Amino acid sequence: MRPSEFLLVSHESVLCFVPVGGCKADWRPSNSPKLIDLMDYPVPGIGTYEDFNTIDWVREKSKDRDRHREITNKSKHSTVALLFSISDAFSGWLLMLLIGLMSGALAGGIDIAAHWMTDLKEGVCLNGFWFNHEHCCWASNETTFQERDKCPQWKTWAELMVGVSEQGSVNVLNHFMYVSWALLFAFLAVILVRAFAPYACGSGIPEIKTILSGFIIRGYLGKWTLIIKTITLVLAVSSGLSLGKEGPLVHVACCCANILCHFFTKYRRNEAKRREVLSAASAVGVSVAFGAPIGGVLFSLEEVSYYFPLKTLWRSFFAALVAAFTLRSINPFGNSRLVLFYVEFHTPWHLLELIPFVLLGIFGGLWGAFFIHANIAWCRLRKNTRLGHYPVIEVLVVTLLTALLAFPIEYTRMSSSELISELFNDCGLLDSSKLCDYSGNSGGTSGSVNATAANGLGARLAGPGLYTAMWQLALALVFKMLITVATFGIKVPSGLFIPSIAVGAIAGRLLGVGMEQLAVHNHDRKIFRGWCSPGADCITPGLYAMVGAAACLGGVTRMTVSLVVIMFELTGGLEYIVPLMAATMTSKWVADALSRESIYEAHIRLNGYPFLEAKEEFPHKTLATDVMRPRQSDPPLSVLTQSGMSVEEVERLIADTTYSGFPVVISQQSQRLVGFVLRRDLVISLENARRHQEGVVSVSAVLFTECGPPASPSAPPAVKLHNILDLSPFTVTVHTPMEIVVDIFRKLGLRQCLVIQNGRLLGIITKKDILKHMAQMANRDPESILFN
Repeated sequence: MRPSEFLLVSHESVLCFVPVGGCKADWRPSNSPKLIDLMDYPVPGIGTYEDFNTIDWVREKSKDRDRHREITNKSKHSTVALLFSISDAFSGWLLMLLIGLMSGALAGGIDIAAHWMTDLKEGVCLNGFWFNHEHCCWASNETTFQERDKCPQWKTWAELMVGVSEQGSVNVLNHFMYVSWALLFAFLAVILVRAFAPYACGSGIPEIKTILSGFIIRGYLGKWTLIIKTITLVLAVSSGLSLGKEGPLVHVACCCANILCHFFTKYRRNEAKRREVLSAASAVGVSVAFGAPIGGVLFSLEEVSYYFPLKTLWRSFFAALVAAFTLRSINPFGNSRLVLFYVEFHTPWHLLELIPFVLLGIFGGLWGAFFIHANIAWCRLRKNTRLGHYPVIEVLVVTLLTALLAFPIEYTRMSSSELISELFNDCGLLDSSKLCDYSGNSGGTSGSVNATAANGLGARLAGPGLYTAMWQLALALVFKMLITVATFGIKVPSGLFIPSIAVGAIAGRLLGVGMEQLAVHNHDRKIFRGWCSPGADCITPGLYAMVGAAACLGGVTRMTVSLVVIMFELTGGLEYIVPLMAATMTSKWVADALSRESIYEAHIRLNGYPFLEAKEEFPHKTLATDVMRPRQSDPPLSVLTQSGMSVEEVERLIADTTYSGFPVVISQQSQRLVGFVLRRDLVISLENARRHQEGVVSVSAVLFTECGPPASPSAPPAVKLHNILDLSPFTVTVHTPMEIVVDIFRKLGLRQCLVIQNGRLLGIITKKDILKHMAQMANRDPESILFN
């Protein structure tokens, strides 16, 4: 070639002679092996991530923009490409439709199966063993409305075995069968989890939050986890343990989304796009759990999502709507309603009732702080002692204690959902519950003042049945508070929403009845004047139960807006938003004053997941140089040079280190930064070059540039890896305040950031370095930031 055919290019103080028209390999002798450019030959595995690593959000979003730009450009030139572009745009909505249908169908099946198996502990239906207690008695012609839960077709186990139902020994036999079924269900659940899907235990929401922040946990959202979690969730709920299915249903919906994503190339190959789908799936999980599609979308936005663009908001709403419609079509509750606990309160609340509502908020905040502290202490004890080595025994012991102590008391023996419905209930004309036993009710079968208006205000005076119910509820409250602490975190699927709602509903009902009796006995006093009048209820105790439920759930999860929406969707009590808001905000303020973490954030920190909480502030005045590695006592930073290293030297560096990536510099002497390369991409590219590129040996040069220095004709061919090099890694200077660095990591989802000074590489800051530094500044163990 003539000298006029070359251009002189300067790059970071290195001169490179580039042939006009591009850097080519044909300057080598014709008999030399061809220098393969991996840019022209896509290598399988490039751009993917290893298990327990964090994704590069910036790179994933850039990949999606390039893909979308390519599709748009091609669509202008052919009809086939245009149709493909339209199908690509529509694929997201189709995926949301499938997620909603699949999640709704699974949730309906779980509800029906759990209801049947819960009743199976007490008896069986003679008309068909597949009927639960309620459905069995619906078909009976010998059932009265007052005693609609009693019918000859439903037999307890003692009646089947002994033939009588009135003797004292019969109750012992029923108790024995109740405990036996509970132990069987719990044993099957924990064995299935341990044998087939260890990730199926727990709530799943802490891990979902971590995955949505960009962390990779292979298998956590896989098909085996979905199958086992669906089966064991039914078993765990049916065993009578103090847990709910609402949190695990979020995990189930995310498993459905992850599996369905594999049928769509756009989401299969891009981790950031997949996390948008998982955010929508979180909304679907709450939608089918409570029948609250709007609350589900707000829950995903407020509580679990890390990146939630406007497009995801629309698709979340659509998916939650489809899921709710599917669940309504299945009608698992048999009441033709979507909501789980429908209420019909007709009495308006009084302004002064805000005081007891705020008191319920204080109770909810105190309960939330107590529960988080006690549960984390118990989980840490399990983790650091021999107790954690025997999960099956722990589950059976907790189940045995729960069943033995729950059976004697009516309000602990019934399922949590039934208990909450009972507590939310406003006493009607034919309610036979002890909670509706007022002195004006004939035989304790009517709880409405309207039915006994002639008796005046005395119709709302508490009867003996109500007093019995009150002390039973007080015992149930203590029992639920203590047993839930030990239950949440055992090795079976366990949600926290329903137990927290149950605790709050019990406390609220107790306070509501107390306020009602106070108002009835002092209706002539100025403060209660106008509250009570003949023929009308003074106070609605069920409303207090609803407000207490919201307060306790808010104290544990620290939800606010989404919680209020879920509660009024859950109950249909739209006109009681102000009491719900007052109690929820009070609960959050009290709980935050005692501890800033929600139960999910506390479990994330306990397990050492690399999660940067967006709500956590960084008040310390430290600089990037205080956090970056290497420190003064550390060995030099492991780097690659853009040219001059052989395949053997690069492979030795990979083998001797465990880093997720390596900075690339011009030379070891200058340390001028060129870019950053990920370890996985480097390993895959070198293996591919050795396998497919002719003549590559251990002494072959590794080039991270378009053109390398001239090589002798006898030299083996070089391996060009410039296509896997990130030429624009995020950098900060040594004087950048750490509060800015932390914000950069949070808002951009970075996994590492390079520290430079005047173009020279000085160090690196990873996400784990930031988490360890924040733990150290908060006087916590920095070495806890590991995946355990």
